[in-house]
Amino acid sequence: MSEPDSKLFCFGLGYVGTATARACAAAGWRVAGTVRTPGRPADPGVVVHPFSATAPLDPVALEGTTHLLSTVAPEGARDPVLAALAADIRALPLLRWVGYVSSTGVYGDRGGDWVDEDSPTEPSGPRGRHRLLAEEAWRDLWRHHGLPVHVFRVAGIYGPGRSAVDLVRAGAARRIVKPGQFFSRAHRDDIVAVLRASMEQPRPGAVYNVADDLPAAPDAVIAHAAALLGVDPPPAEPFETAAATLSPMARSFYADNRRIANGRIKSELGVRLAYPTYREGLAAIAGG
Repeated sequence: MSEPDSKLFCFGLGYVGTATARACAAAGWRVAGTVRTPGRPADPGVVVHPFSATAPLDPVALEGTTHLLSTVAPEGARDPVLAALAADIRALPLLRWVGYVSSTGVYGDRGGDWVDEDSPTEPSGPRGRHRLLAEEAWRDLWRHHGLPVHVFRVAGIYGPGRSAVDLVRAGAARRIVKPGQFFSRAHRDDIVAVLRASMEQPRPGAVYNVADDLPAAPDAVIAHAAALLGVDPPPAEPFETAAATLSPMARSFYADNRRIANGRIKSELGVRLAYPTYREGLAAIAGG
């Protein structure tokens, strides 16, 4: 889809933000976005602006924005984008779509049960609670100001350069076993496809889970990556003994156990996942 009158402004040109910016630029859109470190080289067709607590964004950069995406994580209970620019975003006259990339961590621990977008949000730790606060702040722009806000609760993000295959290749993988533990995942390119589909079919106020079709135990994913590369998997480590050597963030991932249902992105947006399970996603990375 080529829309030369469309402009994407992406707060947070990280792993997903950059891929989305590239897709929109390739479609003929004007694209701009933010980075935390000044001087980072820009992708072709993407105008880059520094933005952080010490580098405020000039609101002039937002002029002409028709589609606005934020992948910026909360800073404690504060959403840094809205804290700095909520009034400027509300004043944008051409907005047709706003997207906020959140986390499935807002659902908390469900003991391995399935959750969908209508499930209660019961985050079990501070990161999940802060994500939920940020979601609500963005959705308030829809509730109280009529902005076309959409929330995307994304499962564990992986893709080229950021996957179990890369960990095994680097000798950094650990095969930690916690019986009954499920994680859901989403390939970066499928996340971009969901965002682009929503841009084409806005439904302000909508919340979408973004995950693949097969939640799986983390040790099974590492073992599969090793098999694809033709190497022995790392030795199995019981979670009870491995936990002491994990970072607090890594341990927090194991505290929540749930499976993410993804039916809405298919039924409403018509998305057909390029990587419906980790097996297809890891095979593409290993073969690349």
